[in-house]
Amino acid sequence: MTPEMIAEAVKNPDVIAKVMGGAPLAILKDFGFMAVLLFIGKVVRAKIPFFQNFFIPASVIAGFLGLVLGPQVLNVLPFSTVMGSYAWLLVVVLFATFPIGQKKLESKKVIIDKAGSTFLYNLFAEVAQFAIAAVLGLSVMKLLWPQLHEGFAWMLPAGFAGGHGYATAIGGTLEKYGFENAITVGMTMATIGLLVAIFGGILLIKLATRKGYTRIVKEAYTLPESMRTGLVPPGERASVGEQTVSPMSMDPLAWHSAIILFATLGGIYLTKWIGEISWLTIGGKPLYMPEVSTAMIAAIVVQRLLMMLNMDGYIDKKVVTRIGSGVSDYMVGFGVASIKISVVVQFWQPLLFLIVVGILWVLFNLYILGPRMLSNYWFERGIFTFGWSTGVVAFGVILLRIVDPDFVSEALEDYGLAYILIAPIELFLVALSPVFFATYGLWTTLVLVTAALGLLGAAKMLGFWYNSNKLAPRAGEK
Repeated sequence: MTPEMIAEAVKNPDVIAKVMGGAPLAILKDFGFMAVLLFIGKVVRAKIPFFQNFFIPASVIAGFLGLVLGPQVLNVLPFSTVMGSYAWLLVVVLFATFPIGQKKLESKKVIIDKAGSTFLYNLFAEVAQFAIAAVLGLSVMKLLWPQLHEGFAWMLPAGFAGGHGYATAIGGTLEKYGFENAITVGMTMATIGLLVAIFGGILLIKLATRKGYTRIVKEAYTLPESMRTGLVPPGERASVGEQTVSPMSMDPLAWHSAIILFATLGGIYLTKWIGEISWLTIGGKPLYMPEVSTAMIAAIVVQRLLMMLNMDGYIDKKVVTRIGSGVSDYMVGFGVASIKISVVVQFWQPLLFLIVVGILWVLFNLYILGPRMLSNYWFERGIFTFGWSTGVVAFGVILLRIVDPDFVSEALEDYGLAYILIAPIELFLVALSPVFFATYGLWTTLVLVTAALGLLGAAKMLGFWYNSNKLAPRAGEK
């Protein structure tokens, strides 16, 4: 289901029934099938050591099962013909959860003083991935595969640094600009990136402990049973949130879901209205702001509205996060299950090229730039960045906990502070960079390359540039 179909469906709900081939239960059946696969994935993760040792998410297991059992291979599960659109729809809801429930932010000075090196290193890692993709899209890949859409290279950062969510978001935008099957390519990159984060990250940790790069543990730390199996025993369980409204007036989960869907709907209409502004164009075409980005903007407005009504205290960020994570599990499951095998086979060469480039880049970022740009605990902080710049933040946390079980390095705390400033830049990278690249490729490339080099220059000017010795102790290390 394309963005145009969604906009039309808002005006005329009968469109959905028409798209679904007259089967009103098809959507529910698709989600039911995916629920069964997620259940199986959870059991597999909880019972089979291989999946435990490499922390394979249940959603990824479910996605691969859906791919094999679905119409493309064994055709056991009769998924509907629009199953591939669910990942894109769900990512809109996911992005709407990000601003909801946010509390007062720290000042920029506090962030730079506490987490300046973390901010510059992590932002550079992301911006540089986009810059590398832009350069490759206009040069090497254009020469090797001239028939490819220029945005093909954009799938490197969309899948690696962005994960399945950004791959879906950016892929959906590029499809609007002529890149067919962009979501499939992005999902493939994101899935491979996740595997690189899992297998590559653990291998790198084992090598680092042998070479003495780690400061907190001297051998790979074994994570608790609950993290390996994914089943949390009594005594270790944490609350998923607080009941902020009385169920007599409205169920707390329904209340939080309503706020999120309120913002989601606002994003859908905002995209529609922006596209109808005749003078707002890029390259002579109406500006397209993807729903994932406008949903975030709408969520910010909704959050401000709650503050004006003195009701922001009745939103529990933990509940909102859990709703977003639940949406993400289904999004990944549907995204992997709907990967078009024929498209992957067709583009296997440029995909392999991007994967190799992506792996070389994250290794360079970890081993060459990490010791120079990170003040202390360079490997602990760097392996966290390796985890999210190939997979998702959750895998960065897993890798970090293996080498820093008690979070002594404060890497996660500093990243949380730094992300306050990184988030709005990410919004531009997701919302507008693919639009500008598809229209003004050369200028967009120059801006991204300049921004990446500027971040390196800023690190040196501000004093966030350190001795590259990987073994020497550093200030603040315990």
